[in-house]
Amino acid sequence: MKIFEEIESEVQSYARSFPRIFNKAQGEFLYDEEGNQYLDFLAGAGTLNYGHNNPLFKEKLLDYIHRDGITHGLDLHTKAKGEFLESFNEKILKPRKLDYVMQFTGPTGTNAVEAALKLARNITGRENIIAFTNGFHGVSLGSLAATGNSHHRGAAGVSLSGTSRLPYDGYLGDHIDTTVYLDKVLTDSSSGIDKPAAVIVETVQGEGGINAASFDWLRNLEKVCRKHDVLLIVDDIQAGCGRTGTYFSFEEAGIYPDIITLSKSLGGYGLPFAVVLFRPELDHWKPGEHNGTFRGNNFAFVTAKAAIDHYWSDDEFSKSVKKKGEYVAQRLQAIVDRYGDGNFTTRGRGMFRGINCVNGELAEKITRRAFKQGLIIETSGADDQVVKLLCPLIIGEENLKRGIDIIENAICEVCAGEDSIPPQKKYFNVKQIAS
Repeated sequence: MKIFEEIESEVQSYARSFPRIFNKAQGEFLYDEEGNQYLDFLAGAGTLNYGHNNPLFKEKLLDYIHRDGITHGLDLHTKAKGEFLESFNEKILKPRKLDYVMQFTGPTGTNAVEAALKLARNITGRENIIAFTNGFHGVSLGSLAATGNSHHRGAAGVSLSGTSRLPYDGYLGDHIDTTVYLDKVLTDSSSGIDKPAAVIVETVQGEGGINAASFDWLRNLEKVCRKHDVLLIVDDIQAGCGRTGTYFSFEEAGIYPDIITLSKSLGGYGLPFAVVLFRPELDHWKPGEHNGTFRGNNFAFVTAKAAIDHYWSDDEFSKSVKKKGEYVAQRLQAIVDRYGDGNFTTRGRGMFRGINCVNGELAEKITRRAFKQGLIIETSGADDQVVKLLCPLIIGEENLKRGIDIIENAICEVCAGEDSIPPQKKYFNVKQIAS
């Protein structure tokens, strides 16, 4: 550990929660230098939906390297890029009747969000962006302005402008449709909310606490955007690529976003890769107007194509993810019913789920105890109060069960050591509001 302590910046985060030196990974497992095995329910914060070192992708990648395939090509046309585009178009877009063009941005999610926001502003000539409470869209300045978390926003060093924040689904209580509020402020010229270029939304807020928007809310959001001629951006960076059971997280809601951002598991192998999808008529870019040295990772093109060809040529993989998601939901609900004095709750959709443990102190105790039992799992939410399950989608059923057993054991042990479990604070009483 000495070299990390001497040289690496204090900005490191995950290394503090999991203080080991890891040197091998396969499937749903990580191994440290001593050979200890850990079940990985973090999966690169959602980057490894298909597991570590997926052998199906590894073979394709090694073959590409051995034959001196292009590594870095700026935005030149390469065979690897063309083959990826063909697979994405034929097996992802066309079967879903989606008509989008693809922009290759810098290799991380925040790069894609920056491009999406810039494009929306250029198209409409408007500056304002509507973002939502507890949203997370990245930590570069434009994306950070749309991010809600005060910990990240506080590090900006400058004022963060150009966005307005509105309540996400459920933020004001389960019985209040906050899209009605959005419609109202966009209709009222004295609301103080400037007409926006776009609304940016996660269908499931990952870093914000696994808050899942209802399909009705998403459909209503789209209607409000259409009514006011506002572009709808879905940030599918963490919720996409199958995490909720369908390739895009918004599919089951039946909406058609104007712009979509993808990254994380898009490359399949954990290789950096990000894109923006948008309707062809929105392609207002001039050549080179938005660029980046590492736009288009050819290694990631190879593994992304392999992921699409193997897992998304039919609906079998999607069915398996949904089945596992149902199992996770049932197990977590049973845990919540048994522990936490009735104050814990479950949340999420598909294999993107978590347990709200009311406060960050409890959640941290649970994840630390789980790590001692061989499970790597993180927390999320405004106060890190949600134990967040983000295991690889390809995980075997036995290992999925084993991982959740560890979570249950950790929760049982932590709750047994607590005098009482703090209750959820209720800010809104529907009866009081109605009266």
